Amino acid sequence: MVCTSTRPSPEWPLDPRRPPEPGVSPEALAAENERLRRICAALIERVEAGGVPHGGPYGAFEHSVLLAEQVRERTETLQRTLAALERSRADAEAANLSKTRFLAAVSHDLLQPLNAARLFASALEGHRLPDESHRLVGSINRSLKDVETLIGSLVDISRLDAGVLRPDVTSFPAEELLGVLAEEYRQVATSRGLELRHVPSRAVITSDLALLARVVRNFLSNAIRYTRHGRILLGCRRRGDWLEILVGDTGPGIEPAQQRVIFDEFHRLEASGEEDDRGLGLGLAIVERIAGMLGHPLALASRPGQGSLFSVRVPCGTEQVNHQSVAHEAPGPLAGANVWVIDNDADIRDGMEALLGGWGCRVASAASPQGLQGPPPQVLLVDYHLGEGQPDGLAVAGRLCRRFPGLPVVVITANHDAALKAHIREEGYACLHKPLKPLRLRVLLGNLLEAQRPRRSAR
Repeated sequence: MVCTSTRPSPEWPLDPRRPPEPGVSPEALAAENERLRRICAALIERVEAGGVPHGGPYGAFEHSVLLAEQVRERTETLQRTLAALERSRADAEAANLSKTRFLAAVSHDLLQPLNAARLFASALEGHRLPDESHRLVGSINRSLKDVETLIGSLVDISRLDAGVLRPDVTSFPAEELLGVLAEEYRQVATSRGLELRHVPSRAVITSDLALLARVVRNFLSNAIRYTRHGRILLGCRRRGDWLEILVGDTGPGIEPAQQRVIFDEFHRLEASGEEDDRGLGLGLAIVERIAGMLGHPLALASRPGQGSLFSVRVPCGTEQVNHQSVAHEAPGPLAGANVWVIDNDADIRDGMEALLGGWGCRVASAASPQGLQGPPPQVLLVDYHLGEGQPDGLAVAGRLCRRFPGLPVVVITANHDAALKAHIREEGYACLHKPLKPLRLRVLLGNLLEAQRPRRSAR
C-alpha cells in the first residue's frame, strides 16, 4: 500500500527557491527539521518495540490478529462449556425428579403392606393377651413405626430436594393438631416412665396441617428419645400475630457447639438408650426445610444438663367451621357404629375389619360399592387409589353421598399432593394418610359420629 502526502518529508532538503519565513533563518529551520526527524524515528522505534520481539509494524499487526483469534476460540470454548453445564444441570434435574417419582411409587407399594401390618398389630394390642405376647406385639408395632419413619424421611427429603412438595395451607384450630399428638405421644412417654403435659389452646392457626404435624412430631419424638427421666411439655403461647408451638423436655440438653449442626443431614446425637439408636439423622434436616418452605421460624433454647426447648412459630388464622375436622377431645363411643370400608387391597380390608371390630364397630368392607351389604353406613372409609381402570375414591364417595345424603367420608391415601388434599377438603371430606395412625382414626371416627347424633335425635 502506497501512502501519499502533500507535506514534504522532513528528510527532504528545503526548497531554495522558497523564501524563508520572516525572522527565521534557514539554519534554524534546518535544525528544527532535524529535531523533528529524530522524534519521529524514536516514536517509530517505540511502537515497534511494543509489538513482538524483533518484529516490525507488520509483526505487531500479525500478533494482534493472533491474539484476537485466540480470544475468539476461547470464547467459543467457554460457550460450549456453559452449554454442556446447562445440559448437565437439566439432566440432573430430570434424574432428581425421576428419582423422586420412583421413591414415591416405591413408597406407595411399600406403604400398602406396611399399612395392613400396622392395622393388624394395632388390632392385636386391643386384645387381652398374656404379658409376654403383649410385649411382643408392642415391639412389632414400634418396629413398623420405625420403618414408616424411615420411608417417610427418604421420600420427604427427596421431594424437598426436587421442589415438588407443595404446601396445602388452610386455617384450623391448633388443638386439631396438638390435641391428637398429645394423646398419641402420651402413651409412648408413659411407656418410658415419662410424664407428658399438654396445655390446650383455643387459637386458630394457618399452615399445612400434615407438614406442621411432621415438624411437631419430630420435636416430640426427639424429646422422648433423649429424655431418661422427668417430663415433656407440649404447649403454645401468643407472639403478636403468631402462635409459638413449644416442645420442652428435662433431658440432657445440647452443647452450644451442637445446636447448629443437629439440623444437618445425617447428624444424630447419642440417644438415651441403645434401643433408640435408630434412624438416618434426617429428622431435624427435614424439619428445617419444611419450616423454611412454610415460612415458620424455628428456635432452640438449651443448656447442658437442664433440658431443651424447641419451638416453631405459626401465623394465626381465621377459624373455618368444618364438621369433619379432628378435635382434641377423647374419642366418642364407637360401639355399634356402621362403618363401610372400600379398598382394593384384601389385607388392608382384613386389617380394618380387625381394628374397627375391636372398637365395637359393625364393619362391611369390599373392593367396590357393589360388594357392600347390610345396614346403611354412618361413616365411609374409602381408599383414593382403587386400582387401574377403576374410578378413584372421590368418584365412589360422590355416588354414595348422593345415595346416602349427609354421609361423612374419610378418604385414605398415600398421596401427599397438596392439590389432592385441597380437592378432598373442597368436597367436604376428611383425609388421612397411609400408614394410618389408629389413634387419629379413632378420634376422627368418634367426632364424625358425635356430629351426627344431634341430626339423628332431631329426626
